[in-house]
Amino acid sequence: MAGNIQQLNESVVIRSLRRFGNTYFPNGSKVFKDELATVIEAKAEPQPGFLDSSPVDVQFLIMTFLCPADICCLGATSRYWRAMVRDPLLWRYFLLRDMPYWPSIDHISMPQLQFLDAPLIDEDESLDDREEGGDRGMESKFDYMSEYLKGCPSCRQQWLPSRPAYEVITSFLQSLVLSSEPRYVMFGPGMEQLDVSLVTRLMQASDVLRLSGTPHRQINGIGSGISFIFNNQHKFNILTLYSTNRAERERARVQQQSVGNKLFTLEGTDESGCPVYSPAPQVQQVCQVVDGFIYVANAELGRGGEESEVAQIQAVLSSAESSASKPLLVLSCVSRDAPEEVTSRNRTRWRTPCVDMAKRLELPQLANPWMVQDTVAESLSGLLDGISWLLRCSGVKIHGS
Repeated sequence: MAGNIQQLNESVVIRSLRRFGNTYFPNGSKVFKDELATVIEAKAEPQPGFLDSSPVDVQFLIMTFLCPADICCLGATSRYWRAMVRDPLLWRYFLLRDMPYWPSIDHISMPQLQFLDAPLIDEDESLDDREEGGDRGMESKFDYMSEYLKGCPSCRQQWLPSRPAYEVITSFLQSLVLSSEPRYVMFGPGMEQLDVSLVTRLMQASDVLRLSGTPHRQINGIGSGISFIFNNQHKFNILTLYSTNRAERERARVQQQSVGNKLFTLEGTDESGCPVYSPAPQVQQVCQVVDGFIYVANAELGRGGEESEVAQIQAVLSSAESSASKPLLVLSCVSRDAPEEVTSRNRTRWRTPCVDMAKRLELPQLANPWMVQDTVAESLSGLLDGISWLLRCSGVKIHGS
């Protein structure tokens, strides 16, 4: 089914590009064998170059191998390519093709998915207004190009909002003042359902995150605080919250059964029938003093995605003081790296994409800063990128960011 959809998208894009090419270069499909005649004719009107006169299918194939920056550079070579690379159908195709393979997404780079739910742009209108002077006709179209460049990991840095000068000075002054290490609370089904324990690997992998202190109890039998050092200079503390004790968790994991959650109390349902939870008193106390949240989601296909996930995240965030300013890092976690036979182009058969995870957890509706980061429990790949983002949101100056 996915292959048929991809072929349909490609055919629509190629038809759109071909129609524009025929309009821009009526004789573009012909090969100019007589170079002298071409030079003479060029004095009367511009003639396409070798790449311009190549079949549209070849032009489209070339663009599929280029990175976004290269495509933009291609658009700067001529009026023809400037108009060609601005085709909204082309960038809609790129967005649908590449979005499932982005290893992270956040509240700034998340594409507006309602653009993709809208019907395809009318082929008769997609490219007719792209010649120079036709920008007015493009304003009414969905800006798929901007949505792609905003979300693509190799381009999104350019879209980050720049800080005013006074904020830079304030940040410098704050760096001169010693502050306590940030504290984060970690919870979620990915801590308990995966075959490889993320918390255990964190405590064992000193080459990834070095322990700066022995674990100490901070909640009555439910969790413990662990201090780490990021990049050998920034200390932070993670407080782990489990739904129940270790014996019950292990039994539920082996038997693949659900287990009672001691962190939350089900209060009922809302008007739409969704569950409403309230955190246990000790959980509320913890949420009021931490600087942010880490939610470990189960990204293995066929597992996770319970209706209670959204309600429990909202319950935790709402119990925190000044919760809207506290960041939420979602570790979209699987137990192990994909086998060698799983190539990059069938990766979605191995794990839930970050964009889908954000949609599943209804993160775009949150007021908090949030990020979804692909993570592997066994190798801890992706973890440092998520921790780096979390520390930056807490005001920690990370070198190179």
